[in-house]
Amino acid sequence: MYDVSTRKRALALVAQGRSLNSVSRQTGISRAAIRSWQERVEPLPRMAPPDPGPPADNQAYAYLLGLYLGDGCISAHPRSVGYYLRIACADAWPGLIQECREAITQVRPGIGVYAVQSEGYRMVTSYSRHWPNLFPQHGPGKKHERAITLEPWQQEIVDAHPWEFIRGLIHSDGCRITNWTTRLVAGEQKRYEYPRYFFTNLSGDIIRLFTDTLDHVGVDWKQPNKRNISIARKSSVALMDTHVGPKH
Repeated sequence: MYDVSTRKRALALVAQGRSLNSVSRQTGISRAAIRSWQERVEPLPRMAPPDPGPPADNQAYAYLLGLYLGDGCISAHPRSVGYYLRIACADAWPGLIQECREAITQVRPGIGVYAVQSEGYRMVTSYSRHWPNLFPQHGPGKKHERAITLEPWQQEIVDAHPWEFIRGLIHSDGCRITNWTTRLVAGEQKRYEYPRYFFTNLSGDIIRLFTDTLDHVGVDWKQPNKRNISIARKSSVALMDTHVGPKH
């Protein structure tokens, strides 16, 4: 792509009565290019690819949204108008890494997805001009330092696929663990184990999105402190096991 000043210099030589062949030999610019500049010296504006619109798969999007709010970010390419979507996935959970990759390709079929290895985790990454359109929560600074709210169209998707959204949040910033305590039985202390789900996030807004969705599906939860949510009631753990389960 020749800049406008180069084009004008070539046309000035032609204006002096030089032939196109002569100007082409001197400048190294093809005759066809110089001839086209005689009709239009300004380059045609680059046409940005059209916005592909809403997610291709709403269920996969609900899951990917949960992953993004937990362990994801969007960053601008330093030398183009596009953006990288990056989701950090621990090496300990290869199934999660695969699910993340699949969710991205289901949300945007045909898009490139690759994983960049770092110490202890892989950054599942995809490039597009339009990631901020799908994740309008993108912005400068850390998520817990700015307001995080869902757009009406996002909330509709979460309401339609609440368990996928919960799975994404748990798979990013949550876990299923086994707690234990002791009980006095017939005068003897006995160990008692029980499963529990935890979710941890510094953003009060993301905590609220998580608990609002738990309320929507009938899961009981407690908040022991401002950054943690605990799910320990037996019936609620059973629901979580059915629809979420441990990472793998």
